[in-house]
Amino acid sequence: MSNNPYTKILFLDIETVSQKSSYDELSQRMQNLWDKKSIRIRQSEEETPEETYKRAGIYAEFGKIVCISIGYFHEDKFRVTAIYGDDEREILETFSRKIVNFNTLCAHNGKEFDFPYICRRMLINGLKIPYILDVSGKKPWETAFLDTMEMWRFGDYKNYTSLELLTAVFDIPTPKDDIDGSMVGEYYWEKKEIERIAEYCKKDVIAIAQLFLRYKNLNLVDEENIIHV
Repeated sequence: MSNNPYTKILFLDIETVSQKSSYDELSQRMQNLWDKKSIRIRQSEEETPEETYKRAGIYAEFGKIVCISIGYFHEDKFRVTAIYGDDEREILETFSRKIVNFNTLCAHNGKEFDFPYICRRMLINGLKIPYILDVSGKKPWETAFLDTMEMWRFGDYKNYTSLELLTAVFDIPTPKDDIDGSMVGEYYWEKKEIERIAEYCKKDVIAIAQLFLRYKNLNLVDEENIIHV
């Protein structure tokens, strides 16, 4: 790992929540729009817009980013940090400054979720999309994106394969936490534990980087060489 050729790759993961703590806090205009959305995503005809709103965080039009965790290789170390808080614009501005030294971004399901979500929220916040993220006018092979889920597909687009499953398949150790992605909204809006969300997000970034190394038939980074900054 001392001559790691992947030092210009920035590994990342985002955590998102609904823009408001509950459906009732939405403006009438946004309630009407969510009502239309809810019809398409509800899991049963009995599920109300108020109930489906718990899943609003996965849609950039109705959600917001509360944490972006990033990590990168430096010699035989992997350095990871979290950018988080209540001010989404500040999170995005900080992230934009930190990615300038990298030429590739890597996430799990990043092409379908993380990368477009970040770009959409940047536009909504009135921010300029950094060149590395802006795919407008670029051909697919000109984009600087790596996606560990896509890499696992080998051209097969039928199935979604979770990061949790792949780390298990490749015997990558992951800490046993009492929080998962479906609980982020609760921990943000109800429990007010954003630091816990940030720690969870950082662990996903570490898992993505370790999975990438497995794909390359390289040794994992030892725990003592993972530096939290």
